[in-house]
Amino acid sequence: MAILPAGAFSGPEWDVGPGLWEAVASGLGAQRLARMGEVTGELRESGVEMLLGDDDWVVRRESGIDYGYRMTRCMFSAGNVNERRRMGEVVSEGEVVVDMYAGIGYYTLPMLVSGGASLVHACEWNPEAVASLDWGLEANGVEGRCVVHVGDNREAAGSLAGVADRVVLGLLPSSEEGYGTALSVLRPEGGTLHVHGLAPAGGHGAWAEGVEGELSGMRPGSELSSSVTRVKSYAPHWDHVVLDVTVA
Repeated sequence: MAILPAGAFSGPEWDVGPGLWEAVASGLGAQRLARMGEVTGELRESGVEMLLGDDDWVVRRESGIDYGYRMTRCMFSAGNVNERRRMGEVVSEGEVVVDMYAGIGYYTLPMLVSGGASLVHACEWNPEAVASLDWGLEANGVEGRCVVHVGDNREAAGSLAGVADRVVLGLLPSSEEGYGTALSVLRPEGGTLHVHGLAPAGGHGAWAEGVEGELSGMRPGSELSSSVTRVKSYAPHWDHVVLDVTVA
């Protein structure tokens, strides 16, 4: 599978048709050809368009983990590779984790395959992503240590109150609407939150202080300590960052 950039071969000078796509695919050594598009909607749906071939199912192997998904229906950010690997390294043996925006398993799978999580509660409301997550859990042999909660994570929170040692809030551009739910599923004695968001490239600290302030207001009396990890550049002058917050 070869994926062209958005807008490639879209000008009026191109004689667009099967012959062109076959020639491009042949030149790239691919059997299937697609073109990038924008991720849209609350379900974070892919905008990838198939140009040659009808089968949009792909399997991506990364750090020894297989992620399977329909590329025209589900998104995959290659730029998050280091964060996915990091999630497999920070989870301690025996931890219970709630992944509030699991998608196809970007962070759920590393925490189970490479990390020491004893159980991950994966919340996801896009049915295409859920199907991919189920595939990934079985393909990597970790389906017995994951419970998939299909639907709005706020509805699942009632049954998960106080269970989590660690909560992942991996939603962009902001996971702010999930802060209250994340704190409710965290153990009463505390734990760790991984809060994703967008921060000005030169202002990570101000963004982190704002997040900590909101969390403190929701859980009065708690002691918070945090550190920021830059994941990637998201747009000019904006970075995708993660705030690791220890709540005690």
